[in-house]
Amino acid sequence: MNEQYEKYAELLLKKCLNIQNETSMIINAPIESIDFIRVLARKAYEVGIKDIYFDYEDEDLKNIQLEHLELDDLYKSSFWNKSIYDQYAKKNAVILKLIAGEVDGSDKIAPEKIEKTGLFYRTSAPLYREKQSKDKISWCIASVPTQKWADKMFPDDKNSKEKLWNLIFCCCLIDQENPIEEWNRKLELKRKRTQLLNEYHFQMLEYKNSLGTNLKIELPENHIWKSASEKINGKDEIVNMPSEEVFTSPKRTGVNGIVYSSKPLIYNGMLIDKFYLEFKDGKVINLGAETGEEILRKLVFSAENSCYLGEVAFVEYNSPISLLNVVFYNTLFDENASCHLALGDGFQGCIENGETMTKEELLKEEINQSVMHTDFMVGTKDLEITGITHDQQKIKVFENGNFVL
Repeated sequence: MNEQYEKYAELLLKKCLNIQNETSMIINAPIESIDFIRVLARKAYEVGIKDIYFDYEDEDLKNIQLEHLELDDLYKSSFWNKSIYDQYAKKNAVILKLIAGEVDGSDKIAPEKIEKTGLFYRTSAPLYREKQSKDKISWCIASVPTQKWADKMFPDDKNSKEKLWNLIFCCCLIDQENPIEEWNRKLELKRKRTQLLNEYHFQMLEYKNSLGTNLKIELPENHIWKSASEKINGKDEIVNMPSEEVFTSPKRTGVNGIVYSSKPLIYNGMLIDKFYLEFKDGKVINLGAETGEEILRKLVFSAENSCYLGEVAFVEYNSPISLLNVVFYNTLFDENASCHLALGDGFQGCIENGETMTKEELLKEEINQSVMHTDFMVGTKDLEITGITHDQQKIKVFENGNFVL
């Protein structure tokens, strides 16, 4: 396992974060992943990092605090209060967030308390969030397994955690002789696809499938399609590992119709499944779910503008992660097995000159602004997506769940 740890750490530090002159770093990770963190830290010091803030997570401790503490005390906990991130943002630190899959939360905790602490978490470090959204600091989200996550995925396998590690290594190409070279090849294909989409410069996208999805999504006049490789602080980086998507932000008020989910969504440890959202002029006006409808309602209307879309992303149904035919209960992986949309915040980098715009200017450009950003999966094996150009030509983009461009 140590050889894979070494290769994974090198990929995250040298390719995803592309560390060059930075000397400070935050590593946010489950405390259970300490064996890998030790390897990662050694590699980070070797490439020139001098100052690492280790921000450990533990779901059991979180739940204990949620059960026993009131909100005022919870807001002081490092699990939710990330104000120290602003101190590191001032130093232009690189940020690596290692997440596990969502597991069922404690039924002793009031959903309202989970909702409020989650909102506080997302707003407790405004400078960090601003620099991240404007691509002023280097950051990456990747995954490490925990025993609870592994047992949820493989309940009858006594070696579930090792099996999950191997799946993560497979998805991140760590099982290849030179993962960085393999990612360079993959990213080049993504760049060509985004270039083609930007050349078509679609005015609208139409989604249809047998689940009942019938959705029209307008795109802003100056929208930009992007892929896994981002230009952060002038460096090529990968902000999500793994990543199979190409994406942009839709026109905030230009979404109409109905869309059905194709995979379960775990929100704050709670399951939402087989749900639909109906939009009019960009806003969710109706919703339903076989499982977790009230949770879905809280998600959709939990924050300002969280009922509008902020992302539209293309992922082929036969993508490598999709072909594994595994539900990861982890959005980082599940979104890369399916076309997806996201409620909430849009991307500054997906509109021309967006990095220099204020939130008010972005709203004028029809890029949604919210403290929320929640991905949900809509891709199916029969999904059809048609792009409509400004001169009303109809171009087939997806057929039978895959790109045909």
